[in-house]
Amino acid sequence: MGERSDTAGWPRTAGGASGAPAPPPSGDRGGTPVSAPASTRGALLARGAAVGRTPALLPQLLLGLACAGYAVGAGLGWGSARMALFMGDFGLSTAALAAAVSCFLFARAADNRFRPAWLLFSLSSLMAAGGNAVWGWYEFVRGLPVPSPSLADLFYLCFAPPAIVGLLVLAKRPVTRAGWVCLALDSWLIGGSLLTLSWSLALAHTAHLADVEGASVARAALSLAYPLLDIVLVSMVLALHFRRSSVNRAAVNTAIAALALTVLCDALFTSPLLRQTYHSGQLLDAGWFAGSLLLAYAPWGAGREEDNAVQERAAPPRTTSRPIAGSLAALTPYLAAAVCTLGILYNVIEGRRVDRVVVFTGCTVVLALVVRQGIMLVDNIALTQELAQKENHFRSLVQGSSDVIMIAAPTGILRYVSPAASGVYGREADDLIGAELASIIHPDDLGAVVHEVRRFLAAPPAEEPTTRIECRFRSGSGEWLNVESTVNRHQGGLILNSRDVTERVRLQAQLQHNAEHDPLTDLPNRALFTDRVRRTLGGRRSGDAGTAVLFIDLDGFKAANDRLGHQAGDELLIQAARRLQDSVRAGDTAARLGGDEFAALIVGDGSREQTAREYQVHEIADRLRLTLSRPYRIGAGEVRVTASIGVAFAEPAITPNDLMRNADLAMYRAKAGGKDRVELYAPQMQAEVVRRSELAARLRTALRDGEFALLHQPVVHLTSGTVAAVAAQARWRSAQGILFTPAEFLRVAEDSDRTAELGRWLLEEAVEQAADRARAGHQVSVAVRLSARRLLDKGPPLGSVEALLTRYGLPSGALMIEVSDSDPRVSFDELEQRLVALRRLGVRIALDGFGSGYAAINALRRLPIDVLKLDRGLVEGVVESARLHKITSGLLRIACDLGMQSVADGVDVPEQVLALRAMGCTHGQGMAFSGPLDEYRLRRALVRGEFPVPGGGPAQPVLAGGSIPLLTGSHVETPVPPT
Repeated sequence: MGERSDTAGWPRTAGGASGAPAPPPSGDRGGTPVSAPASTRGALLARGAAVGRTPALLPQLLLGLACAGYAVGAGLGWGSARMALFMGDFGLSTAALAAAVSCFLFARAADNRFRPAWLLFSLSSLMAAGGNAVWGWYEFVRGLPVPSPSLADLFYLCFAPPAIVGLLVLAKRPVTRAGWVCLALDSWLIGGSLLTLSWSLALAHTAHLADVEGASVARAALSLAYPLLDIVLVSMVLALHFRRSSVNRAAVNTAIAALALTVLCDALFTSPLLRQTYHSGQLLDAGWFAGSLLLAYAPWGAGREEDNAVQERAAPPRTTSRPIAGSLAALTPYLAAAVCTLGILYNVIEGRRVDRVVVFTGCTVVLALVVRQGIMLVDNIALTQELAQKENHFRSLVQGSSDVIMIAAPTGILRYVSPAASGVYGREADDLIGAELASIIHPDDLGAVVHEVRRFLAAPPAEEPTTRIECRFRSGSGEWLNVESTVNRHQGGLILNSRDVTERVRLQAQLQHNAEHDPLTDLPNRALFTDRVRRTLGGRRSGDAGTAVLFIDLDGFKAANDRLGHQAGDELLIQAARRLQDSVRAGDTAARLGGDEFAALIVGDGSREQTAREYQVHEIADRLRLTLSRPYRIGAGEVRVTASIGVAFAEPAITPNDLMRNADLAMYRAKAGGKDRVELYAPQMQAEVVRRSELAARLRTALRDGEFALLHQPVVHLTSGTVAAVAAQARWRSAQGILFTPAEFLRVAEDSDRTAELGRWLLEEAVEQAADRARAGHQVSVAVRLSARRLLDKGPPLGSVEALLTRYGLPSGALMIEVSDSDPRVSFDELEQRLVALRRLGVRIALDGFGSGYAAINALRRLPIDVLKLDRGLVEGVVESARLHKITSGLLRIACDLGMQSVADGVDVPEQVLALRAMGCTHGQGMAFSGPLDEYRLRRALVRGEFPVPGGGPAQPVLAGGSIPLLTGSHVETPVPPT
């Protein structure tokens, strides 16, 4: 064992540190096959902490059991000296070989800058395994003492350099040239201090003994080489501990622990007391064995700890241990100098002569410390200047910023407020420092702010680094300012970067108001009104049948607007809106939907029966109608308009659009019923709308498909019964077999283009059939009924009538056009010009529906009329009503005085014939003679030539010009007889 004492420390070394990085997180290119992929790590984290730690505990448990088993065996002497030699030599060789294989396999799998470190650790462990194997060959196999020097010494000496270089690879690389110099100085400070101390304690004595005993140079060099390499290795371990990379900290710490355990065992072995009694298989071998196994576990164990590392990175950073580690790193040079000083003091206290090695080493250590301090002083001065420059730059940015920067402690106390607070909040920054942040926030906003801050602080910083809060701050004048703040974390507290957005909030509120209100009356517009109806129907009053919607239309507003001008019309709308707003309750809504249409939402209170509630709403609507119908003071005069109001009540599960549609239908029913009235919605109104829509859709294709037919009703002389003319009437026989009169299909023909097309067809068909009858010998005039607005339409020009007469060869005197009505929007001047032009063509003009309109007298005065046709409303009551009898008699006298012929429309009974004839009416048409006839029946009637007349009497001459050209009757047509 004496031969082995010089080299016994190194064969037991497990070798190098494991500094390879643990598998990086997802996306890093430094991953290894042994690390779990990102998805697997996420799944493990989702299972819980208890399940995630089980795979990592198993290898650690096996490692602990192996080391403990070896220690127990070494402590008990392995049962025999032979077994002790085997385990002390080949056992250590096996452990070192396992570390070499483990590091090599991991180096092949790793793909980063730490791969060379793993290869070097594998090589150093392989050298340790080889040295122990050679030692066992001599000691166990051959039973001979190991010669010195031997092949084992070569292996042991080749162990340290790869391990040292591997530790350098793992160390954190300096980024500057001064950093490299400081790293070299720190290494020498540690190594020189340890060399001074160890030389003073043992190495000088070892060198002296080798010199006294006359040992060979090789043997003396070996006796000093191993301790010196231990010192270098310890220096690298300590330097790496304070300069290790932050990547794979678990693997680096494990490798440092393995090498530290190996160096500790080497230090114990070099003590003279233990070295004299050491033999293979003792308890000291357990330390080298554990160091080798720990090095073998380091890379793979770090990979198994990756899940915990991910959890640590996700958790908030802990800073409690960083100042301690930084302080130890800063104190390392001074500790090294203290160790060097202790070595020199030990020699002085023992009365020994200070060795030249100690003096040289101590001087170089002190010199390195001075140089290092000089470098650090220069760096500190540069850093201080840079920090001061950055601080001044930051301070100028903060103080010059228009935003207010505040720092709040975790307790909510403001620790810093930038000077911009005086300009933004009207409060000095010093007055705000020390105040609670909650004291300057509006009480209504405080709850939302606290909730958002708590949520933000609980969120992971990597996922949500900042948040944004809008609230109201109290200004120096006591007003509340709208403030937008960007919030960041700061040492458990908050940094708030705030800016005044009061003007922006006001502008947004104004824009929102403009988007939801009518610009003229400032009432809610259709969008806001619809939204409030929706909220009412969906709120707690959703089942209240008392909720109602009123649609209001001002009757006569368009005429007043055209007569007085748009400015007066706008003033009228403003006054009407004010009256409407004053008439509804505070919880109700008045709105302008557009033009002269208004609406009101009457919210039910659920406290009355439905019948009583409907009566109350109807009373409100009628009172509102009277209010809106009062005269309006516009300028110097008064304007009168009326109001038509439709009311619709909410029903279960009704939608806002349906409720408003129902009110709109009721309003149009009120206008159709005579205006200036209130109409309640009834379900049949919707059915009528559907029917009219379907009818209008079919009407669009009726002309194209040839579904219209032309009938003629005879116009009979009331004295002789002869046929004086025929009135053309259109009938529509739909594809379903239904025969519609003009009163039915013209009511739904709201499409002006379709109505114009129907008028052109009627005129052309009537002229063509009249020409055919004339060629067949039936010289009878035809009357075609056209509206005044259609006569002025530019679609059918005047030349078209002349073209029809020329094309079909019909004499112009055989055509008569009846002017059916007088639209107030139609210019009498233009209408007069048009009728005069038609008369020049030979066309006769009749005034249809005389006695039913306000403009009849004016038409008689200005228009070139040949025939006056009484409205059937006068004819129907001429027998029963004495008043109508006198009116009709007067109108007929006017026609006679003006030299006009007269035709009574709707003569259905013999009594009417007798009464009209007695008044002087010359002609009539109606069921008393014949209904509308098709072409075949008409020609048979013309062949007969006359109809029986009640009362008989001598024949009188027909109207001048022979047959009378006439058109259709009024809108209420004579029923069509069965065909």
